[in-house]
Amino acid sequence: MVLSKSEVVDVLKGVIYFAKGDNIVDLGMLDGLELGEGSISFRLVFPRTDEPAVNIVINSANKALIEAFGEDIRIDIKPVSEKEKGRGPLSGVKYLIAVASGKGGVGKSTVAANLAIALARSGAKVGLVDADIYGPSIPMMFGVEGQQPGVFEREGKPVIVPIEKFGIKLLSIGFFVDTNKPLVWRGPMATSALNQLLSDADWGVLDFLIIDLPPGTGDIQLTLAQSYSVTGAVVVTTPQKLAFADVKRAASMFNQEKLHIPLLGLIENMAYFTPQDAPDKKYYIFGKGHGERFASELGIPLLGQIPIVEQITEGGDSGNPIALDDESPVARSFADIAHTVRNRITAILLQK
Repeated sequence: MVLSKSEVVDVLKGVIYFAKGDNIVDLGMLDGLELGEGSISFRLVFPRTDEPAVNIVINSANKALIEAFGEDIRIDIKPVSEKEKGRGPLSGVKYLIAVASGKGGVGKSTVAANLAIALARSGAKVGLVDADIYGPSIPMMFGVEGQQPGVFEREGKPVIVPIEKFGIKLLSIGFFVDTNKPLVWRGPMATSALNQLLSDADWGVLDFLIIDLPPGTGDIQLTLAQSYSVTGAVVVTTPQKLAFADVKRAASMFNQEKLHIPLLGLIENMAYFTPQDAPDKKYYIFGKGHGERFASELGIPLLGQIPIVEQITEGGDSGNPIALDDESPVARSFADIAHTVRNRITAILLQK
């Protein structure tokens, strides 16, 4: 029995890839379909091949084909990644870096914004996604509030064009909603928004795409870990034990076997106070050595310590992040952190 491709395609249209809410044919996941005497073979293209959904989708496709054409049909389905095929909205992105924290108020978005700028100033091509769906702050930090990303059509589907500022491509849910009103969304709506920011945008060729995650260990973190090939995560804490207790939970989530994302290291924000008129002085108002101890407990490097200085707040509020200021010791700290992050990525990739 030799089948026609249209018959096989019609059957496969009934197989849903729930991560993107559509069937594998219309999503363009079906690749290299070949039919022989009593045989069907093809590839399925996934964002990443180590996600749990791969086996679920392949088993569903097998079951659907057997039900349609009988148990004697020979079926060969091979999963491949979008990166292997040179496909997907993130196929031009070399490294995907998540910036996470266990709780709000530790300066995670400030770290994400200034790390992106430090990487860009080192010569890298950088993008930044504000995935803090319920509290987007990147538009304010970059002085692009009220701006609207462009949109064009590709193969009948709308594609978002990120806003560019300081040489960095930016996207945030804050560009699309009224930030003066609370965003009352259930989990599926939030994860759909994340997928649009990542998958429905024209990111082009980037060395780094930084993802500013919301606090905690919720749907956004799970979707990112399961559906995208994340190179590594940077976790942010302040010196207080309470903050670190929440950071431990976030780090533990990334270390789960089915969600594993390598931890690049820990950044201690608000590590000490430095007066503007005495930049060489350090006052450890929350105690000294917490960052080193926290990093050691997690078994990861301490990437750097960021002091409390007035200019950080001023820079974020004015749309000019402090990493732009060559005279600031904080900018030099972020430059050092960017260099260390590059080295950590190299070391982790060599271990694979």
